[in-house]
Amino acid sequence: MYLNCHTYYSLRYGTFSPRALVERAARWGVETLALTDINNTSGAYAFMQLCQAYGIHPIVGIDFRDAQGQRKFIGLAQNAEGFRELNELLTTYLRNDLRIPDEAPVLYNSWVIYPRLHKPIESFRYFELLGIRPEHVARLYGHELLEHQHKLVVWQPVTFADDKSYRLHQLLQAIDQNVVLSRLSAKKCARKTARLLAPDDLLYFYRNYPKIVQQTREVIASCELKLTTGLQINRQTFTRHKADDYDLLQKLARQGAERRYANTGEMVPKRVQERLEKELRVIRDQDFCAYFLINWDIVRYAASRGYRHVGRGSGANSLVAYCIGLTDVDPIELDLYFERFINPYRSTPPDFDIDFSWDERDEVIDYIFQRYGKQYTAMLATYSTFKGRAIIRELGKVFGLPKGEIDQIIREPQAREKHHELVEQIFHYGQMLEGFPNHLSIHAGGVLISERPLAYHTALRWMPKGIPVTHFDMHHAEAMGFHKYDILSQRGLGHIKEAVSLIRQNRGVAVDIDNLPKIKQDEKVKALLRSGQCMGCFYIESPAMRNLLTKLSCDNYVHLVAASSIIRPGVAKSGMMQEYIKRFHAPDSFQYLHPVFEEQLGETFGVMVYQEDVMKIVHHFAGLDLDESDVLRRVMSGKKTKGDTLDRLRKKYWTNCRARGYDDALIEEVWRQVESFSGYSFCKAHSASFAVESFQSLYLKAYYPLEFMVAVINNFGGFYASEYYFHEARMAGATIHPPCVNHSHLLTSIIDKDIYIGFTHLHQLERKVANRIVVARRLAGPFKDLADFVHRVNISTAQIEILIRIGAFRFTGKNKYQLMWEKNAVFSREDSWHGTLPLFRDQTEDFELPELQEGSFDQAFDELELLGFSLRSPFELTEREEGYDCITAAYLAKNQGLVVRIMGYYVCKKDVKTVRNQRMAFGTWLDREGRFFDTTHFSYALQQAPFRGKGVYKIEGKVVESFGCYSLEVLKMHRVPFRNDERYGDCSAELNKSANSSPNSNTNSL
Repeated sequence: MYLNCHTYYSLRYGTFSPRALVERAARWGVETLALTDINNTSGAYAFMQLCQAYGIHPIVGIDFRDAQGQRKFIGLAQNAEGFRELNELLTTYLRNDLRIPDEAPVLYNSWVIYPRLHKPIESFRYFELLGIRPEHVARLYGHELLEHQHKLVVWQPVTFADDKSYRLHQLLQAIDQNVVLSRLSAKKCARKTARLLAPDDLLYFYRNYPKIVQQTREVIASCELKLTTGLQINRQTFTRHKADDYDLLQKLARQGAERRYANTGEMVPKRVQERLEKELRVIRDQDFCAYFLINWDIVRYAASRGYRHVGRGSGANSLVAYCIGLTDVDPIELDLYFERFINPYRSTPPDFDIDFSWDERDEVIDYIFQRYGKQYTAMLATYSTFKGRAIIRELGKVFGLPKGEIDQIIREPQAREKHHELVEQIFHYGQMLEGFPNHLSIHAGGVLISERPLAYHTALRWMPKGIPVTHFDMHHAEAMGFHKYDILSQRGLGHIKEAVSLIRQNRGVAVDIDNLPKIKQDEKVKALLRSGQCMGCFYIESPAMRNLLTKLSCDNYVHLVAASSIIRPGVAKSGMMQEYIKRFHAPDSFQYLHPVFEEQLGETFGVMVYQEDVMKIVHHFAGLDLDESDVLRRVMSGKKTKGDTLDRLRKKYWTNCRARGYDDALIEEVWRQVESFSGYSFCKAHSASFAVESFQSLYLKAYYPLEFMVAVINNFGGFYASEYYFHEARMAGATIHPPCVNHSHLLTSIIDKDIYIGFTHLHQLERKVANRIVVARRLAGPFKDLADFVHRVNISTAQIEILIRIGAFRFTGKNKYQLMWEKNAVFSREDSWHGTLPLFRDQTEDFELPELQEGSFDQAFDELELLGFSLRSPFELTEREEGYDCITAAYLAKNQGLVVRIMGYYVCKKDVKTVRNQRMAFGTWLDREGRFFDTTHFSYALQQAPFRGKGVYKIEGKVVESFGCYSLEVLKMHRVPFRNDERYGDCSAELNKSANSSPNSNTNSL
């Protein structure tokens, strides 16, 4: 009888989760429930699963409403075809932004329930019904509608459970409409009666109209939807025949094995052949051939376009994936287990993560849609949820609190005496709201390719780029059985691609970046890695990673793979990172827990670093099958429902261990380590994939540092702001020039060792102006002077002033003051611009200017304002008397254990919480000589000497050493004021104020 139920997937409207709705209905003995979320089908599959678990007959439909929230009609699917037609109808409305009409189109497998009589009931078609609310039953007495009871159904909308959740519904609607609660229109909200009534209470209203009840039951009985789930919902073949799929995959894998492993005149090693055939059999038996081939097809297309990719994640455990080119991680070299990726016990689909450059991924995704059909292809949704501070801000606004009081609540949530009296309600309803979906967005890269049109599974929403997105997210997709093709983007690949291109342009050298065996053994690359000077290099440039590499003296691929894993927060926090470093430097200082640990974890000194290590220990120590070992790992890490699986495998573990003669203390200790580690472990194949890209970046930086840093700058990706990459290029021998109209492009360019900052870094310069400059220069050559520039480029006077101030006309030999005067003579706002060179140059009147000189620091301060950083050393902009008693970073090692002073230019910081929940921080700085150094700020020092934004600081602290890595434990520090800008007087206060405005920012803005 409940034909119009809403969950919180009726965004900012419903108050039930699917589970809460079904459980409440089950407690009251409800036999049938219809989920009809507003313009949304996100919860359909989860709802049906829950209903089946609780013995409730599920019906699925859609509540169609217009942009103003006005209900038009409710559609109920009678079967799978009905769900398809409802999904297609909603998709059409959403895609084309059409007004949802009052009357539904013809539907052949669905019922339509109208909330009001918008046309004579005599004209109702065979699938159309009129819903009668309980509170409206009394109006039927003597009404002509009684002559058409076969068109009437019981209609009790369900949106909330009680008065409290009704209040939450009102708050959600106020948030949605961006109004305070007192201004909320009642017409926008559900009626207070829209709640789940007990079945007997509901039927009591219709006691005098048994035909309406009977008609409702007939409608319910006609709705029998069974959603198809399991791996069969994915595209089943690549070549149209499964046998042909296997033949093709086998052929590609064997050819790839010869290419990867066979040396000149030699055969593929036997163990490689055996593993390859074993994997192929498993892939065939579990029906994953099409999945591998589709991923291969995607990578093949990208390669045909010259696009690089990185295959990572657990898919890199597969030798077949390595041989057909999906990854560059050799699972034989790293002893990776295929069972970590695919095994007979795995209930969820496998998962490949394929990264492309950020500026190429969209074309790859477009190819997938074109190749496999838009009816069958979509990207996954993800849901932004209400949480944390955002809830307090939203509810605070709804309750009408001013911003200052809301900020106070967020700053000091426990200080109730300082808060408004409404704070109790904010916290109360905030807890109820926690985790509710707020709005639908697009997944980072998850793509689905289905066997039948996706309308059989979901409605689609169209994003601004024209990409269709499912209504369900990755968790629902996995539960349904969908393969997820992760087509992701990263800027590290952009760095590599552009660096190779720039090297070819600037040096005439073609770099083979794919010769990985050579790169991994290159001594110059190893030395750079060992030094930790990895700025700009993918995944290993952060301060924490650079310090770890220095502590480990890491200089090979295997150790870099381990470092990429132990740097993760879980491993580091557990103390295993420190233990690994200790054992790395003193491999004879400890005893292995058991010989199996030495045999299987020798390369990581007996420390479990990867998820695969859990499998190794359980398999080799306790004798569980590799398939079972992976299941145990997934159960322990919370990635698989426990049920009785954990108990069964634990029992088998103990039985096997005792049969092998281990004592109970050893058995318990190994189990404890496995159980405690599995929750934060990292996939080795994932780390290995990152390490491959890191080595490629290291190679480019080691041999072509200038081109590499320009590539990093132009891809706007990295741990640091662009300023510090320009600094790194300067340290490598480059001359950095501010933007120039005769040399610069939109992006930064390099000519030999001269790097010209791109126009895009000028904060106030319009992009269209930058493009016009480049086009004009390409058409008619370099600009001769300011007058020539003005005649050839359509530009405003304000934009010219920006270019003059940054020094873009310095080739003229005139300073910026002279150019400002000249601008007034050659530029007239009233003159029309035709975009062609004049036949005759207008004569300008000669005039004599007084001598105009630039100040010593004028250019530096203009750069600070227009670029966000100065090309001059920031230490030169501070007061002269500072720093006379300071050392530089090069002398930290000679002052170990001593208290020293050092001048540092702020780069970045990381805030962390101590075990006592106190705030501390780690800082990264540049010294006067341009070298990096790091600081530690414990709670007491941070309170006395806080960070005050960007700038130059004088720091006093104790030099400490950890495995050859030196840093400073800060005791005192203060920011040094800038010198005055001679043009405007004392501007240091304004600069300091600007820096203070965002003390945690890692941007260029001073």
